[in-house]
Amino acid sequence: MPHLPDPIELTKALIACESVTPARGPVFDMVEASLAPLGFAVERFVAGEAPDGPVENLLAVRGSSGRHFAFAGHLDVVPPGAGWKHGPFEPVEAGGLLYGRGAVDMKGAIAAFVAAAARVPADAGKLSLIITGDEEGPAVHGTRALIARMAERGLKPDACLVGEPTSVNRLGDMIKIGRRGSVNIWIEVPGRQGHVAYPHLADNPIPKLVRALAALDALVLDEGTEWFQPSNLEITELEVGNPGTNVIPARAKARLSIRFNDRHRGDALADRVAAIVREHAPEAVIIPRVSGEAFLTSPGALSTLVARAIEQRTGIAPELSTTGGTSDARFLSALCPVVEFGLVNATMHKLDEAVAIDDLRVLADIYADIAGAALSESSAATDQ
Repeated sequence: MPHLPDPIELTKALIACESVTPARGPVFDMVEASLAPLGFAVERFVAGEAPDGPVENLLAVRGSSGRHFAFAGHLDVVPPGAGWKHGPFEPVEAGGLLYGRGAVDMKGAIAAFVAAAARVPADAGKLSLIITGDEEGPAVHGTRALIARMAERGLKPDACLVGEPTSVNRLGDMIKIGRRGSVNIWIEVPGRQGHVAYPHLADNPIPKLVRALAALDALVLDEGTEWFQPSNLEITELEVGNPGTNVIPARAKARLSIRFNDRHRGDALADRVAAIVREHAPEAVIIPRVSGEAFLTSPGALSTLVARAIEQRTGIAPELSTTGGTSDARFLSALCPVVEFGLVNATMHKLDEAVAIDDLRVLADIYADIAGAALSESSAATDQ
């Protein structure tokens, strides 16, 4: 029997691999070296070209029959920033915590995946790990490319768990069963440059853009749903770039970000925004980019299975939630029922990111219980 991976030591090894998005090379080497002795067939491939690539991805599969359960996550991390107590890629234990960039988001969960997989019997069913090097970045050639590769190979999980850090105050207090969608929209209103003393010879684009933004800011998209908070539209950038105090500018630009629930689709919201902008600025150029649609895995067998595993190990009955930002679950939800569960998220993306060492051990236990139950012939986790 192979040596069981230690989630603490593996988390340390992963943190030590500098993997600012997009992650490549050594951090994937570490995961592959941990999975191969456990009987996984590991495939690594690079997808995409600049500006959103290239991106390295890893697909590991063990087993050929029975139910198929997948763990999914990412090895890339956000830039560490300056001012850490210790080096961000030098794992340090202190006061029961393990410090390092990615400890929580989400190298700790990846290590727990591997440790959990080692405890699940190889003949229990089909188990896979879907791991990308680009979740924190554009996410164009990451999980979407992995899904395409899985389709080529005829791989379709019955259920999937994404290891994002969903816990808020204590490990196990929250599971994510859905996420809001996201669309960013760039607006440029053209004008005609001129002297401020001769406005009739110019065309100032700023008032047009301001009126359009005021109308958008007053827009109420919805009042929320049973599982989702209200959708919100935020103005995230306003730019003129006019250095002259006596010059009417030739153009004015703005950017919007909309986080929306499952009452909307990204392209329909973009069309709605465009219609409002053109009421005030008919010549405006409007460029939308939908980074993900809203999704909901309705409470049922999968969320019940995950909640039961958490409660048995922690004594906590987790809250089911759809709050927070987006994750790659937005892509995986097209394949199968998907939920997200992972570490306490209080320090993710922050200086001195840290995970409780005991939480890593418990998380590996929970993941092993979830995978074992999901692969069991008596499991109803895929009957959603």
